[in-house]
Amino acid sequence: MYKVYGPVLTRTFRVIWMLEEMQEPYELIPAAPRSPEILSLNPSGKVPVLVDDDRAVCDSSAIMTYLADKHGTLTYPAGSPERAEQDALFHTILDEIDGVLWVATRHAFILPEDKRVPAIRDTAIWEFDRNYQRLADRLKGPFLMGETMTIADILLVHCMSWAKTAGYPLNSKPLSAYGKHMRKRPGHQRTVALGQTT
Repeated sequence: MYKVYGPVLTRTFRVIWMLEEMQEPYELIPAAPRSPEILSLNPSGKVPVLVDDDRAVCDSSAIMTYLADKHGTLTYPAGSPERAEQDALFHTILDEIDGVLWVATRHAFILPEDKRVPAIRDTAIWEFDRNYQRLADRLKGPFLMGETMTIADILLVHCMSWAKTAGYPLNSKPLSAYGKHMRKRPGHQRTVALGQTT
C-alpha cells in the first residue's frame, strides 16, 4: 500500500485524486510541510511525498508521472507522439499556471515578511489570465487531449480550484465547463470529502 504524506488541501490533493481515480489503496499521513516527519523524507520539507516500498518520491508532478507510468493509466505510452503532447501540456501547466500561482502565494504569506513583495499579485493575476486563456485554446474535450483523461487534467483542475480560492479570474467558458465536469468525478469528490475531514 502506498503512503502519502501531506495535508490534502495542498498539492497532495493531486496525488490523492489520482490514486482515487486509479482505485489504488493508500494510507494518508497528513503531516505538515517542514515538519520533522516530512523533513526526514524530503530535505526541502515540501509536500506531498509518496512512499512506495520504503522509497520516497517527492514533488507532486514527479509522483503523478511515476504512478501513471508504473500502472499504465492516466497517461499515454512513453515514446509516443501523444505522450509528447501530454508532456508538453503538463509542463505548460506547471510553468504557466502552477508556477504563477505559487510565486504569488509565496509572496502573500510563505516568505519571511521582509522578503515579500505584495504588489507581485497584480502581475501574477495578469500573467495567469493571459496564460489561462491561451491554454483554453488547447482544450479538445471532454478532456484536455480529447477522449482520454491524463495526469494533465488532474494538474489543471487542481490549479483551477487553487486559482478560484485565491480570487484569480477564470476567463474561459470552455474551461469553466470542463472544470465543472471534472469536479463531478467520484474520485475528485472523494478527495474533497477527505480534505474536509483531515
